[in-house]
Amino acid sequence: MNPTVGDFAGNLAKIGEFYERAAGLGVGLVMFPELATCGYPPADLLEKDSFVEAAERTLAAVAALTAGAGRPAALCGSPMRADGARGKRVKNVAALLEGGEVRFVQQKRLLPFYDVFDEQRYFEPAEEQRLAVIGEAQAAAITVCEDAWNDKLFWPRQMYPVDPVEELMRQWAVLPQTVGGARLVLNLSASPYWHGKRALRQQMLRALAVRHRATVVMVNQVGANDSLVFDGSSFAVGPDGEVMAQAKSFEEDLMVVDTEARAGASVAVTSAQDDVAATWAALVLGTRDYVRKCGFRKAIVGLSGGIDSALVAAIAVEALGRENVQGVGMPSEFSSGGSVTDAEALARNLGIAFLLTPIRPMYAAFMEALRPGFEALGAGTEFGLAEENVQPRIRGMLLMALSNKSGALVLTTGNKSEMACGYCTLYGDMVGALAAIGDVYKTEVYALARYVNRAGEVIPEATLTKPPSAELRPGQRDVDSLPEYEVLDPVLRAYIEEYTPAEEIARTQGVELALVQRVIRLVEIGEYKRQQAAPVLKVSRKSFGMGRRFPIAAKR
Repeated sequence: MNPTVGDFAGNLAKIGEFYERAAGLGVGLVMFPELATCGYPPADLLEKDSFVEAAERTLAAVAALTAGAGRPAALCGSPMRADGARGKRVKNVAALLEGGEVRFVQQKRLLPFYDVFDEQRYFEPAEEQRLAVIGEAQAAAITVCEDAWNDKLFWPRQMYPVDPVEELMRQWAVLPQTVGGARLVLNLSASPYWHGKRALRQQMLRALAVRHRATVVMVNQVGANDSLVFDGSSFAVGPDGEVMAQAKSFEEDLMVVDTEARAGASVAVTSAQDDVAATWAALVLGTRDYVRKCGFRKAIVGLSGGIDSALVAAIAVEALGRENVQGVGMPSEFSSGGSVTDAEALARNLGIAFLLTPIRPMYAAFMEALRPGFEALGAGTEFGLAEENVQPRIRGMLLMALSNKSGALVLTTGNKSEMACGYCTLYGDMVGALAAIGDVYKTEVYALARYVNRAGEVIPEATLTKPPSAELRPGQRDVDSLPEYEVLDPVLRAYIEEYTPAEEIARTQGVELALVQRVIRLVEIGEYKRQQAAPVLKVSRKSFGMGRRFPIAAKR
């Protein structure tokens, strides 16, 4: 299910709808994701007593759904108040609900504290965990997300000193004879998407199932909350390691599994082996949820005729509908003729409204107004970086004015390669509410654009083939300031996502050390820009934003 953080009424309604659909199919247990009552991640909202109390009331309302003869049990994730003995006032739990009551609570033990996760900031970890009993006799090892991610036989290095699944499996040997059944591991997750994550989850839980000779069922949150995109992709795997049921990716779904017959309905996961298709689906979902969950319906995209803005516009149309996307062209005296014609062709192909607002008169007025100040500072009036940056800042002002008037959110169009190297202008092309492709390298932008055109030309061919350029001065091209993207992007990926040293990057990629050092220097000095940027939709292992924290004022 796709919850909205803090929308307790809406989340309860969604839980109720899925519960009744499942009950109508005769199931014995209905599983919902981690923190389903409040949505994940709630962050500092957990520090408000009223928020946690609202979550507990919502959980009680979910429990009430299970009252009555023949009603299935439910397993639902939620925050609950803790005793606060160790300073944490909240715990992250999976609650087993039966007969209208909360019958059993499994508290999350392993609280992730890496990348985008900061659960140790909020939650009290469980000191111990116990097997649950569902109905009269079915034992189950209930786990919450990370609790199933510490298998010492799967990972080369364990992040935690304990393995909750291993400890729960030991308890199976001492169960009363009246309780048992086939070994069953139930996992409630809110596991965000990044390239390769779906395959990793399956590999890990298949290995877990084989090791413990258990049926493993994982239900995952879907949807996007701020920068994080959750892909769903829930599945069930048998003791032989074979996937016996597979839910959809990037959309809500109800998957029914017969754990005794080891059978269930499966769907073809959206291009399971195709990162391009999966990234497209993630960006569309992330954009749609960000705009709508923030209370908006429409988006504005500045169209330069370049490939980045073309891709963002295509994402926005897929996410919001063409009637809800406004394209704006803002050519300057340095814009090529193709900048306007390509933007117009894109707008026609997408079926979106297009507004053309040349900035040349405004730029001239700005320069005239700035001339006395430049002269007073002794800076001269020769054309340079200041004159270049005035242009995107005029465009940013226009886009934000249109946003304020229309109530549409501006989507920024910068890619990860540009953001990494600081090849972007603060308060200019960086203005907006969401960096839709801020975690997509330039080479990936081209791959996604070709994916958009898989059934016919949407993004004009001229946009795909012309040399990338910011068009802020005569004859400008990106390669005037940056290496070719085919060289740049692997260097950036190795440094940003793997923290690989410069010497090793140069050696393994066959590029000059001086070039690698120059790229790294660009990344480091651009930190102040990224910390003022719009939220970035995360689709890689390490994106700019809350999962990558570096000081600005530091000697590197």
